Amino acid sequence: MNEESMISRILQSIFFRNATGKAGRYVRNSGRLVELAKEVLGKLQHVGFKGNLAEFQTSVQMLIRMVKAYASGEYKGLPWKSLISIVAVLIYFVSPIDFIPDFLPVIGITDDVALVVWLIKTLGDDVRKFSEWEKREKTINIG
Repeated sequence: MNEESMISRILQSIFFRNATGKAGRYVRNSGRLVELAKEVLGKLQHVGFKGNLAEFQTSVQMLIRMVKAYASGEYKGLPWKSLISIVAVLIYFVSPIDFIPDFLPVIGITDDVALVVWLIKTLGDDVRKFSEWEKREKTINIG
């Protein structure tokens, strides 16, 4: 199955539709967003993405930072539709039962990886804006 076909099937799956439905409720509750971020970090640490998947882990960590910055009220430049998409993908990521169940060794995370890669490409402009904002926020202005 090619990547586009897999993404299309994931996006149309009951698993992703359920995640999207939950996302709407999550984004209205900062506490739930923070809990979701913790769950995602826990899964990242448990699975231990290394080698070729290190870039995937970096992408997921950035999505977590985006959600946390939104939840704390620090970052307001994230469009609602993009936020819902990010939260839906993160909910899908932490769910053990999805298009390709996570308990299947090695291939169980294939759908998660494909979905995150697709999201980063789809939200390219929002990701770039957040990265620029994050760099500005971390820059200490002396003088």
